[in-house]
Amino acid sequence: MANKEATTASLDSLDKEQMKTFTDFLMSYNKLSEMCFTDCVRDFTAREVKESEEKCSLNCMEKYLKMNQRISQRFQEFQMIANENALAMAQKTGKL
Repeated sequence: MANKEATTASLDSLDKEQMKTFTDFLMSYNKLSEMCFTDCVRDFTAREVKESEEKCSLNCMEKYLKMNQRISQRFQEFQMIANENALAMAQKTGKL
C-alpha cells in the first residue's frame, strides 16, 4: 500500500511539474506574441497581413528566441561557475 501511495505522490509531483512547464511556455508564448504584434502590426484597415508586417513579426520572433537562448546559455555558465566556486570553498573550509 505504501508503494502505491509513493507512486501516486510521484505522479502528482510530475503532473505539477509538467503543468508548471506548460504554464511557463504559454506565458512566454503570449509575451512573444503580444510584443511582436504590438511592434509589427500597424494597419487594421485590411483583412490580410501585409508582407512587411509578416517579415517584421518573423524577425521579431527570431530575435526573441535567439536572445532567450543566449540568456539561458549565460545563466547555465554562471551556475556552473557558482557551483565550482562553492565546491572549492567547501573543500577549502573542510566541509566536504
